Amino acid sequence: MALHKRVNPFLKINNDTGFGTNANSYGGRFINRDGTFNIRKEGVPFMTRFSIYHSMLNLPRWKFIGVIVVFYFSINLFYTLLYLLAGTDQLQGLIAESPWRTFKEVYFFSTETFTTVGYGRVNPVGDWANLIAAIEAMSGFLSFAIATGLIYGRFAKPRAYLVFSDFALVSPYQDKTALMFRFASYKENHMLTNVEVIVTIGLQAIENDKPVFKFYSLNLERSRVDSLPMNFTVVHPIDENSPLNGFGFEDMKTADVELYVLIRGFDDVYSNVVIQRTSYIYDEILFNRKFMPMYRESDDGKTTILELSKLNETMETDPPA
Repeated sequence: MALHKRVNPFLKINNDTGFGTNANSYGGRFINRDGTFNIRKEGVPFMTRFSIYHSMLNLPRWKFIGVIVVFYFSINLFYTLLYLLAGTDQLQGLIAESPWRTFKEVYFFSTETFTTVGYGRVNPVGDWANLIAAIEAMSGFLSFAIATGLIYGRFAKPRAYLVFSDFALVSPYQDKTALMFRFASYKENHMLTNVEVIVTIGLQAIENDKPVFKFYSLNLERSRVDSLPMNFTVVHPIDENSPLNGFGFEDMKTADVELYVLIRGFDDVYSNVVIQRTSYIYDEILFNRKFMPMYRESDDGKTTILELSKLNETMETDPPA
């Protein structure tokens, strides 16, 4: 089926997405739900493509802590083996009487040297042990300087701190239907201002018997808000000017529909512009449902409660006549 015939031919195509149009060259979605691009680069050596600094800044928190801990224990194990290869006679003050106790004593001497603590009972006396200790002390304070920079970079990195609904909905809207999803800022005392929403849809069509992807910028009921203290429901009315006009779930599935969402706003805390991305593919779009309210008045009537746990709560609606 030539799906492009279902789309209004007078709609303006967005050719500025950077995704290209060759449908046979794509694998899966364009944007992952966490906002990262679903792409892997090849053709140049791995070490040319890989950036330790950027990777460490973008690692999840538990992975970042795990890397730091594993590095600390591993580097000390490495220096412990060097001390043992140099010989325990190169170290003064060892009192262990078994190989395992000796290993532990040398290992903890390594940790004291690496952190420049130096308690003093065990100390190097041979040339090789002194050389190893000197190199270890230098690598220790350099490692802590790098770790401090990474930790500061992670804390100081501007973030939008937005959470999106798990699904987009096609719901009754006024006298028609609309595609909608919602998001909210989830940090206390954190608010974005001048928030701008850009939604692009990609769908597969057939042209000259070849599959191609076409991208359209969706018209939104409201594409910006002055501030974001509560949740924001993004609404795209499905009318004659919508590329989704006449599309049901099977049409979206066949066309491999994907919504690409970009949120941009100004963060007062960082005094900087922050962005966050996400996407919805066809099986993450539900029909004939609408969102439930997610805010209420407090018991004392003096404030508004935003219930983030209700971000994904929906209810069924009657299909359009």
